[in-house]
Amino acid sequence: MMDMRLIGLGLLAQAEADASLLERLNTWIMAHPALAPSVWIAGIALVALVAHLVTRRIVLPLLGKITARSSVRWDEVLLEHGVFHRAAWLVPLIIFYQGLTTVPNLPEGLHTLLARLALCTMILAGVRAFAGLLAAINTIYCRSPISISRPIKGYLQAISIIAHIVAVLLIISQLIGQSPWYLLSGIGAMTAIFMLIFRESLLGLVAGIQLTVNDYVRVNDWIEMPQFGADGDVVDIGLNAVKVLNWDKTVTIIPAHKFLDSSFKNWRSMHEQGGRRIKRSINIDMTTIRFLTEEEVDRLGRFALLKDYIAQKKADIAEFNRQNAGDPSIIPHQRRLTNIGTFRAYVQAYLRSHPMIHQKLTFLVRQLQPTSQGLPLEIYVFVNDTRWAIYEGVQADVFDHLLAILPQFDLRVFQDPTGSDFAKLGETPAARIEAKPHKAGTMAAVKQ
Repeated sequence: MMDMRLIGLGLLAQAEADASLLERLNTWIMAHPALAPSVWIAGIALVALVAHLVTRRIVLPLLGKITARSSVRWDEVLLEHGVFHRAAWLVPLIIFYQGLTTVPNLPEGLHTLLARLALCTMILAGVRAFAGLLAAINTIYCRSPISISRPIKGYLQAISIIAHIVAVLLIISQLIGQSPWYLLSGIGAMTAIFMLIFRESLLGLVAGIQLTVNDYVRVNDWIEMPQFGADGDVVDIGLNAVKVLNWDKTVTIIPAHKFLDSSFKNWRSMHEQGGRRIKRSINIDMTTIRFLTEEEVDRLGRFALLKDYIAQKKADIAEFNRQNAGDPSIIPHQRRLTNIGTFRAYVQAYLRSHPMIHQKLTFLVRQLQPTSQGLPLEIYVFVNDTRWAIYEGVQADVFDHLLAILPQFDLRVFQDPTGSDFAKLGETPAARIEAKPHKAGTMAAVKQ
């Protein structure tokens, strides 16, 4: 009971002290009517500064520790994009704005000016925090697998632009003391100016919607746009532009709307199909194309890849020749195997047995139109690994083998004459005869 009485007396004494302080403060204000508003405003500014320092140095670090220990990831993303740091500016601004209503003897005009400036600063801080929030939403969304095919960065950028435009209108309306609707009523006359200023953004917004809805381009797609020097992976799809990282590690920035009025090649389906195309020819010297002899047929028939083919062809040819008996000394009267046809069958069998060749996609070994460069034998198949280095390795291995095996069919690759070929044309027969023993002696020395 005694303790309660002491507490009551203490509270009464404190109340009397506060009343005495307020009375002295009121007396001072009455004695200094011109100086009081400035001192009061300085006090409010000091309180706002203290609140700002407390928020920055105590609240935000504490919030960072809490987010680091939490099991969710979105709060860390908000912290990384500075959403909380930008929003922290609202604390001192709100304190200052609300404190202006308590300033005594403050002229109406000065009060209105300070209140409008504080409110404009609050709008600016709020829109910056909102922009950070949109960036954080995009980062969180990009962690979802659907973000690869349905990016929203362009839409968020459009929302951010609209928010900044609204913020500018609100700030201007506060500064001039007019309603925002008053400013909006005059936008019709400024439509042409806005269309000129935001032309790329509007075109990019429309293009971004069409690119996303129609699934033309995704992040990580390999695209080619030679007219812009782009050949590489898409790394970013924004409101105004698409960023492409080329294979030489340069970056090409392409306006988004150019994807609608310009052609481009997207290699995405190649990865989805799981095959990368080989389309390359071997030019055969047509002077080496001929019929095979029986001995050559038997020799080639011992090749594991040609064993079944030769056996089947020998049976078919024997049956045809039996039914269409003719003079075997006359070439057109007998059906025979050719070295080019047998080589083509070997190439098909070799590629069919190759573990890195896709057997379910287009598979062709064909002759093209003969040219002055020989007879092109085209290989048109797909490697079952789309990675660039592996694809190039498989392609090189295939043609290494085919070029090396070609002489076994008594065929020769066509090749334009070189300097050594022209030098041989100028040699005399005697010089050629003298050169042969020299070469033989050299080879003998190598063998020894």
